[in-house]
Amino acid sequence: MQLLMLSSSKEGNSEFLQTARPMIERHLDGIQNVLFIPYAGVTLDWDDYTKKVQQALPKLQVTGIHEHEDGEAALSQASAIVTGGGNTFHLLNELYQRQLIEPLRTQVSNGVPYIGWSAGANICGNSIRTTNDMPIVAPPSFEALNLVPFQINPHYSDYQPPGFNGETRAQRLAEFMVLEPHMPIVGIREGGALVRQNDRLTLAGVHPAVVFQGGHQRDVQPGDDLSDLL
Repeated sequence: MQLLMLSSSKEGNSEFLQTARPMIERHLDGIQNVLFIPYAGVTLDWDDYTKKVQQALPKLQVTGIHEHEDGEAALSQASAIVTGGGNTFHLLNELYQRQLIEPLRTQVSNGVPYIGWSAGANICGNSIRTTNDMPIVAPPSFEALNLVPFQINPHYSDYQPPGFNGETRAQRLAEFMVLEPHMPIVGIREGGALVRQNDRLTLAGVHPAVVFQGGHQRDVQPGDDLSDLL
């Protein structure tokens, strides 16, 4: 498997996909034609979303899966697959309703390069139960692609604004650990990414990530080998 799971499409005040572009181009390794899955877009029209990605990645030829009459056939013919961020519940629901979960999983498992950011990274995990998104729609299941056997939390931050009395992200993930003590969660900060090359998993980017499991958490640094999570 060749997976690039990006925390976000932007870092700080950078332009859309600006900081991710080098990682994306490196991951594709010369592939120019990519199939884009825009289903996480809700307020953003899917045609407009596809155009936005094309403009941000001018070296590529980007085609939206929604432009094809047969989504499964489009997946089977794709040289590489890219899934954008937005609302994770909406993304997963669309994949289930269109019966694309298994075709997508099969193609990526067979070696077709996959890139996803935010929601597009979230669905690579065991389930979407550690997404940050509001459940604006109820998919048939929270089970995701399980391309990596752990949970992902994109946009991870341990910042607590002054005067904020709600639960921190770490507290929310601690709730998950109580119910699923054996299931790891990787919190990826913006600008970071998980890269899976077959049986090797590493952290890319410039910021540390956090692994939560069994009531404990540990920092991992860019370049660290996380293959023990596979």
